[in-house]
Formats: sequence, C-alpha cells, structure tokens
Amino acid sequence: MSLPFLAKRTFSTSIPNLYKVTVLGACGGIGQPLSLLLKLNNKVTDLRLYDIKNAKGVATDLSHIPTASKVNGYSADENSGLANSLDSTDLIVIPAGIPRKPGMTRDDLFNINAKIVHDLAVASAKHAPNAAVLVISNPINSTVPIVAKVLQKNGTYNPKKLFGVTTLDSIRASTFISEIVKTDPTNEKVNIIGGHSGITIIPVLSQTSYYNRLSDDEKTNLINRIQFGGDEVVKAKNGAGSATLSMAYAGSRFANAVLDGFEGKQNVVEASFVDSPLFKDEGIDFFATNVTLGTDGIEKIHDFGELQPEEISLLENCKETLKKNIKKGYEFVESN
Repeated sequence: MSLPFLAKRTFSTSIPNLYKVTVLGACGGIGQPLSLLLKLNNKVTDLRLYDIKNAKGVATDLSHIPTASKVNGYSADENSGLANSLDSTDLIVIPAGIPRKPGMTRDDLFNINAKIVHDLAVASAKHAPNAAVLVISNPINSTVPIVAKVLQKNGTYNPKKLFGVTTLDSIRASTFISEIVKTDPTNEKVNIIGGHSGITIIPVLSQTSYYNRLSDDEKTNLINRIQFGGDEVVKAKNGAGSATLSMAYAGSRFANAVLDGFEGKQNVVEASFVDSPLFKDEGIDFFATNVTLGTDGIEKIHDFGELQPEEISLLENCKETLKKNIKKGYEFVESN
C-alpha cells in the first residue's frame, strides 16, 4: 500500500546550538515563572537554577515538563552551589533581590539589592567570565553599573555582554498604546530610551504612526503610564507583590533574543540598558537604546533618532537622574 501523504512531510536535519543558562534568584516571584519560560525554550538545553534555598525543589518541579532542557537546582547551603550553577554557563540572568512594596521606589530597593547583585557579580566574574549577564534586579540604573564595576575589577568585563533588561518598558508601551488606538499589541513597537525607572523611561511616541492622532492629554497620560506602570501593578496587588509575571515574560523574551544573536540570526534588535557611547562625554556611561545582537553579544548600539521638543525635555530630565543613579552604583562598589 502506498502512503502518498508521507511524501509531503519534510524533516529538518539542522541541529540548533545548545546553550547553558543560569538563573540567579530562581525561586522568587520573577525567578520561578522566568525559569518556567526558559525551560520551554528549545535553545536552552542546560538550565541551572540558584537561590538561597529551595532551588532543588523548583528544579525538580520543572524537570517533570517534557522538554529537551535538563534542569538542576543549586542552593547557598550546599558546598559550591553558586559556583556549580555558574560553571561554563553561556548566559546568566539575575532577577535576585526583594520586590517593590507599596510606596517603595526603585531607589528604595537599592541598599538591599545592591549587596545581592554585587556578590552575584563577583561569583560570575570568578566562575563564568565569558558569559553574557542579563540584569533584572532593580534599580537597574544602578545595579548594571555595579556589575560592570565588579567585572572590571576582576578583569573580566566585556561591555558587549552586559545588559540591563528594560524589555518590560517596551512591552508595556506596546500594550498601552494598542489599547488607545485599538490595534493588536503584538504589532505595535514603541522606541524606549533612557533608563529603567520613572522619568528615566522615555517612550519616543513621535516615531510611531499614531503621534499626530493622539491628543496632548493622551500623550501625557500614556507616557506617565509607561513610566510608572510598575506602580499600577503594585497597587493592584494590594501589597502582595510587584510586576513579576510580566517581568518574567520580558526577561525570557530578552534572553531568547540574546540566544538568537549567539546563533547568528540576522536583525535581532531589542532595547537594553548598556554601556553606551551616546552620552559618555556628559558622564553617563550607560543608556538604554535599541541594540543589534550577534554572536559576540552587542553588534551595534543604535542612536535614537530625531526627537520632538517635549521629548528632548524628557531626555534632559532623564540624563540628570541617570547620572546620579550610575554614580550611586559605582560608589557602592568602591565602598565595598
């Protein structure tokens, strides 16, 4: 008996690259859903989860999901747990730290989260000097400079492989603008520049096709909602948490983009808070713009294009705050 339908099937012989990914802070509100999403990513074949405790439990739970990714948990209370989680890893994602609570700004998080990120950066420099590092722990405007300074002091700093994950601002902008103009949010893209807190987040609405359709009030309200979307979540959760699920999605999306770049996929562009030349002459070492990702990390840092007068004003306010945030991160490392 002939089975003609079999002739229509094609089988790929290409084998994707295999990547080791480590999540530092895997048991938290962001860490667990982020780890789940990474377990489902077919590029991730070796997933390591690290936290102070319970990482083995989370890893065991995820290991029951039938994907090709092997997952292991490592905790602080075991011998060389952190070192083993980092050994020869390709990509490190750091969501470790405490979440925001009602009335708490990202700067309020600094004293606690700065110490956590500092110590994880030291371990990363020692045990995974060639890995790409994705920082989610807030306040990103300060924690990314902390990681950079630690890596510099340990002689392992590669600016092409250090990223502050600002993807949450991008996905919020896509969602919020689509609600106004009644479109599919997956088709909307808003250029986000600056930093990752409050007024340092600058949605460049003038570069969208809707700029002239929005009223001044709609623009003002939209910008404010994108800048302070985290407060909206904290308030809605009544003190029970912050933006964990949306941040996990954002972190997973950016991690996948970095892995796409590693694989050599063309035209992989995402916004990120990175070591940037755009305002170094003003003492601002890090700035968020679109970057093209490639096999060695960042291939190109994009300029942000033409701005309207009101956006230039937002940028000037952003730069003042950003400079202080970055300096705060540097000073923390020097004092520790």
